[in-house]
Amino acid sequence: MAGDTAPASAPERSVDPGVVTGEDGLARPAWAGTDPLLGQYYDTEWGMPVRDERGLYERISLEAFQAGLSWATILRKRPAFRAAFDDFDPDRVAGYGDTDVERLMADAGIVRNRAKILAAVANARATVRLREHGGLTDFVWGFKPLDTPRPRTFAEIPTTSPQSQALSKALRAQGFAFVGPTTMHALMEAIGIIDTHLVDSHRRGSSGIWPA
Repeated sequence: MAGDTAPASAPERSVDPGVVTGEDGLARPAWAGTDPLLGQYYDTEWGMPVRDERGLYERISLEAFQAGLSWATILRKRPAFRAAFDDFDPDRVAGYGDTDVERLMADAGIVRNRAKILAAVANARATVRLREHGGLTDFVWGFKPLDTPRPRTFAEIPTTSPQSQALSKALRAQGFAFVGPTTMHALMEAIGIIDTHLVDSHRRGSSGIWPA
């Protein structure tokens, strides 16, 4: 009988509505607590330092494509994005022309938004130009704050900061697009410039940039 079989256990909600405790007993943000792909990304990648030009250009590009969409959508499409954009090699993408833009617009595996595709090309060209001024990595990491948030609840996690606003303005001045303050704050979280893991999270301090 159906009643003889115990239902599969679902992730538990913690006292904090923005946090979910998984079957492994570890608490994660709700955005990462119910999807295995997002959970793995949170446990192994999100918040870890990214200091290479290609990796940083990829993250800026994907954060731009994510605007208005869920990160789960972008993460599932990431292999297709990498294939479509030559593994986010800035030199190759900087050379894209109208034919490449139309190719990308016809690629159902990625987000087919012309403005975002054009931004990815423009951002690749801006990345190449920045090499004359120390490079993208040093430029972005130059906005690392003196301290990092120490949220105890999900509601305490900020979505923007003076540093993300300044980074947004500076990148725009260099010719970057789709780099608003909220998007840049998300980038700074994702690449370890700040640590917004909750203070009692198993991931707090894992980047090695900030003490737990």
